[in-house]
Amino acid sequence: MVASVLAMIAHAGQAVVSGADNLVSWLQTLLYVNAIQPMLFHVGMMNVDEDTYDALYWVIVGLLEVGLMYALLRPLEALVPAEKWRDRKGVGVDALYTWVTRLGILNLLFFFTMQPFFDRAQSALRLMGVKTVDLDNLWPGVTTQPLVTFAIYLVVLDFFSYWYHRLSHRYGIWWELHAVHHSQRKMSLWCDDRNHLLDVIGQSCMFAAVALVIGVPPAQFVVLVALTNFVQSVQHANIRVHFGWLGERLVVSPRFHRRHHAIGYGHEGTHYGCNFGVLFPWWDMMFGSASFNREIEPTGIRDQLEGTRYGEGFWAQQGYAFTRIARRLRSGSRAAADVRADARDDATVT
Repeated sequence: MVASVLAMIAHAGQAVVSGADNLVSWLQTLLYVNAIQPMLFHVGMMNVDEDTYDALYWVIVGLLEVGLMYALLRPLEALVPAEKWRDRKGVGVDALYTWVTRLGILNLLFFFTMQPFFDRAQSALRLMGVKTVDLDNLWPGVTTQPLVTFAIYLVVLDFFSYWYHRLSHRYGIWWELHAVHHSQRKMSLWCDDRNHLLDVIGQSCMFAAVALVIGVPPAQFVVLVALTNFVQSVQHANIRVHFGWLGERLVVSPRFHRRHHAIGYGHEGTHYGCNFGVLFPWWDMMFGSASFNREIEPTGIRDQLEGTRYGEGFWAQQGYAFTRIARRLRSGSRAAADVRADARDDATVT
């Protein structure tokens, strides 16, 4: 009985996903045949014909996603804002990050530069006899349903995303990259994509590698990325929304995630922060990093109040991260030298 109900739900969900895929595929072909392919032919780049067609799928999904998130979240930000600002200065650069990320520009770069590496890695794994994890057959007749399998993939990927995120707060050099994201003090629907490019590449590599190991099909991978991105846009939106006691513990809400961005707690916390969950708060609850707090707190990084610079524009934010990394490395070298000097002094006295 349970299996039959799950199968019916899975079938309905699959029909929706299939319809969306057909729409994107139709737009992909229409745009490619009438605009992209003639341009590639004109500039003599038909050698990347197939790769460009495949990458165009990401661009169309991203375009539809940005339109949907703006149509749904921007009105909510105006009607029920978590914070009221005098102006929206500084939000524009986050919108730039979103367009660059969601329209597939970085995905295109990743595709052309990193895809050969992953192809060689996958071939090497096959030669060594390493196979993908077969999650589809955990419960024959149920987990073989595409929507159920999709849900399993989502949970597994979110588990690894939780640890990637948590560790990015733990290690200093890695944190300086991730700090670009946390330095925005006006959280909005755009600021999820405000990330250092090296951090984006790291996240993309991790997500793709885990998906490869657990056997995520390419079509489902696109949907997983799009869904994860959209939910994170909801979490970062400047909206005063509470999901209730149960809802807050089922999915990461804007209020739960705002606590993660709070000055003096979200990053620093008892040890190095709280509420690292990307989609689900379960991992925070399981590993002792959850903080359910309804207060609307100022967001950002404490040392911004002391004058530390994180940059206002896109390239400034990218560049200042390296400046902070260099400063941290110099401090570490000086500390190590002091320790060695103390050890020599102790040995001399002895």
